[in-house]
Amino acid sequence: MLQLQLQITSLLLFNHKFCCLSSSLHRMNKRKTPQRLNKLTHLSNPTKTIENSIKVKRKPKRKNNSKFQANGGMIPAASQSPSSLCYDKWAILGPDFYQIDALELAPRLLGKFLKKDDVVLQITEVEAYRPNDSACHARFGITSRTAPVFGPGGHTYVYLCYGLHTMLNVVADKEGVGAAVLIRSCAPVSGLETIQQRRGLKTEKPVLLTGPGKVGQALGISTEWSNHPLFTLGGLELLDGPEPEKILVGPRVGIEYALPEHVTALWRFAMAGTPWISAPKNTLRAP
Repeated sequence: MLQLQLQITSLLLFNHKFCCLSSSLHRMNKRKTPQRLNKLTHLSNPTKTIENSIKVKRKPKRKNNSKFQANGGMIPAASQSPSSLCYDKWAILGPDFYQIDALELAPRLLGKFLKKDDVVLQITEVEAYRPNDSACHARFGITSRTAPVFGPGGHTYVYLCYGLHTMLNVVADKEGVGAAVLIRSCAPVSGLETIQQRRGLKTEKPVLLTGPGKVGQALGISTEWSNHPLFTLGGLELLDGPEPEKILVGPRVGIEYALPEHVTALWRFAMAGTPWISAPKNTLRAP
């Protein structure tokens, strides 16, 4: 009988421990369930989890660095102002504008516009050639070639360099003086396709117009354009334009044959802050 009571007591104690264990397990499972569900929730959308844990570097949108606008006009690198694009608002310069010393006229030509057909160029670099200048063609006196140099200011003087390159000059001062300003470089404003076709060069880079021979070729002129009045409508015109904020000065290029004082004279002028300047650039500096 005693043995039976002991067995019943053991059974009751085991049953009690089992119930306590079950209760504990139930409480533990209840606490872990939200975490498990939370993990399952994250796994149900693995793409979102990966995107949150990995920062994807997106490539920035490329800016339109083209120098051309929708209307086909190029922003001159020398001036980003809208006024430099609206060349049609600028009037043709009258004859009086040119009746001054070539050294004074040269920097005044910077920023002005040359217009012929559908091509418009903004002048970015020039050189002055004066009377009694050992580098000026006037030193040869009046010939069939140099006669326009001695004409009244505001006309063109066009000649061939080495029999190949057409060089455009703007005659300065009064009739009989013998002075001019060479147009060394320009920036394209409109008529790019025509410029590229005439130059035989498909590019928008400064190499297109940095050099006097390139300017003449882009305008499509020959020596027949020598002595042409720039102040008349039609043909080749010279329009007013925005004045550059800063200019650079330096000695002229390719005149080693001249007298030392003329070789070193700072009679070359260029717009500051533009790549549309011919070589050498390292001889240019602020005045």
